[in-house]
Amino acid sequence: MPADLAVIGLGHLGLPLAQAATTAGIGTLGYDPDPHAATDGPLTATELRRLLAAGFRTTADPTALGRVRTAVICAPTPLGEDRALDLSAVADAARTLAAQLRPHTTVILESSAYPGTTEEFLRPLLEAGSGLTAGRDFHLAYSPGRHDPGNRTHHYANTPKVIGGLTPACTEAAATFYGRLTDKVVRARGPREAETAKLLETNYRHVNIALMNEMAVFCHDIGVDLWDVIRCAETKPFGFQSFRPGPGVGGHAPAVDPNSLTERSSSPSLPLPIPLRMVELAQEVNGRMPHYVIQRCATLLNEHGKSARGARILLLGVTYKPDVADQTGSPAWEIAARLRELGAHVTYHDPHVPHWTVHGRPVPRAESLYDAASAADLTLLLQPHRTYDLQGLSVKAQLLLDTRGTTPTGAAHRL
Repeated sequence: MPADLAVIGLGHLGLPLAQAATTAGIGTLGYDPDPHAATDGPLTATELRRLLAAGFRTTADPTALGRVRTAVICAPTPLGEDRALDLSAVADAARTLAAQLRPHTTVILESSAYPGTTEEFLRPLLEAGSGLTAGRDFHLAYSPGRHDPGNRTHHYANTPKVIGGLTPACTEAAATFYGRLTDKVVRARGPREAETAKLLETNYRHVNIALMNEMAVFCHDIGVDLWDVIRCAETKPFGFQSFRPGPGVGGHAPAVDPNSLTERSSSPSLPLPIPLRMVELAQEVNGRMPHYVIQRCATLLNEHGKSARGARILLLGVTYKPDVADQTGSPAWEIAARLRELGAHVTYHDPHVPHWTVHGRPVPRAESLYDAASAADLTLLLQPHRTYDLQGLSVKAQLLLDTRGTTPTGAAHRL
């Protein structure tokens, strides 16, 4: 049976979209050249079984893409070593789709992308591979992904969806599709505005986290309780939004400076943007936090007559955010690697991660959480998973450094 929707890329954006569409009664097909993509994705085994039972199906056969009304590209766009978004997976998805593209299909890009990507990068690939013209023969639009894993308040249906189409008709075609999934659709002037909205949302978060990370270091140096400062400041009903410091920033939405756009040489209509200096600085500040956490660990151990070399250090929570299994960009990797370089014996505990490897070497997993905290010279809380009894842990641990400010006041050392 032909599906109404093809989701191309079954990762952190694609599977939640497929889940929302299937729940809404839309016949949905998931395409990914990796046959294990769905099982390795963000859904639990139970969620995936329910999704498949509801009619969702997956395929690695590209010919199935020629029988859908709407195709949404959710390919990953990780940062490369040059801090530029890697659009190679988007290009592969575009070429695969283009070979099967039929007139009147609506094509939407959801992957994180630079302003101009939909028009200057995706459109030529689709047109060259299909012989069709975007805006005339098929609809083309951009809609930034806004999925927040583990969020119990905001889900697909109650999170507004921004849409920017190549033409007004493209925008309306995409709006008609997303209107079946979400309560509110927001129409941008075009794809570039929608792409830049994603850029702003992501960089806003990173810049504000960087500010809090700098405040954490500043407040520790002058002996001020930052967490009490935040508690007081967030009572202001206007002009302030509360953010929290941490050991580093992870996840699928890295801070992006458009100045690192590598595709502009092949897209002459894309202007050379000026650097976003605030974003560059935020990247620098947030990138220093794992090293700062190591410094705090070493200082705490020294203050209690111990050295980092030979110390038993337990890491709690190695995912990039609480209550999810995803480790993308987690600062725990760098922290574990640096502690090992100092000669520490590192173990970890995470209810969502049964096995963990850092630079090719497995990290021993603590089976008994309280026994491990009691035996460790230092316990380092990186993610406050909901299952952790932080009061109980603070009693059991010899030394506890809380990088998230979630332990009871006075129960632990805080970042």
